Amino acid sequence: MPVPKKRHSRSRQGKRRAENFRAHLVNFGKCPSCGEAVRPHFACPSCGTYKGRAAIKIKLSKKKGKE
Repeated sequence: MPVPKKRHSRSRQGKRRAENFRAHLVNFGKCPSCGEAVRPHFACPSCGTYKGRAAIKIKLSKKKGKE
């Protein structure tokens, strides 16, 4: 089994591992029922549908208006 002849420095090790910790952009799709931006393979946070059926119940928040 091959073994490295010299030790790699911590900075060189970090450069090699940097790809694993890089932040990736999330692709957003469009909800077919309400049109909001939705992450793939997630239920819509605004209407609660997933693949055309109701997946989660959404509580309607009370909007404060001027009285």
